[in-house]
Amino acid sequence: MPQLPDFPPANPDYRREVERIFQAAPFIRALGAEAREIAPGLCVTRLAVRQDHQQQDGFVHAGVQATLADHTAGAAGATLIPEGTIVLTAEFKINLLRPASGPELRCVGRVLKPGRTLIVVESEVYGGPSGEALVAKATVTLAVVTPR
Repeated sequence: MPQLPDFPPANPDYRREVERIFQAAPFIRALGAEAREIAPGLCVTRLAVRQDHQQQDGFVHAGVQATLADHTAGAAGATLIPEGTIVLTAEFKINLLRPASGPELRCVGRVLKPGRTLIVVESEVYGGPSGEALVAKATVTLAVVTPR
């Protein structure tokens, strides 16, 4: 189990917001990403790798890895925001550390620094035959906004 950040949620019903983030996003549903673990400041996701996730040489496409890292980070950040607000990615950087392969990818998103207007999250993507190889690492800055 990943180490849990020690941040209190502003919304006691944070799990419902994270579930909404996964169910209401058509692209994420089409990709097949699933939330597996949700806790304040943490989200762990899983993606069963399909042929349409691959690039021309059979590795998981960088865009798939970036999407998984970004969305998982957003879900981790959403566990800490007040009801009535949402998170939107303001900036992210990803390092692709090795070619991603394997039957599935697992992503662990942990809040590094929560804030009222900005939240910084780190996402680590794991893959490979055993699922334990760190294949990508992202730093994501989320803006906390009130929708119109």
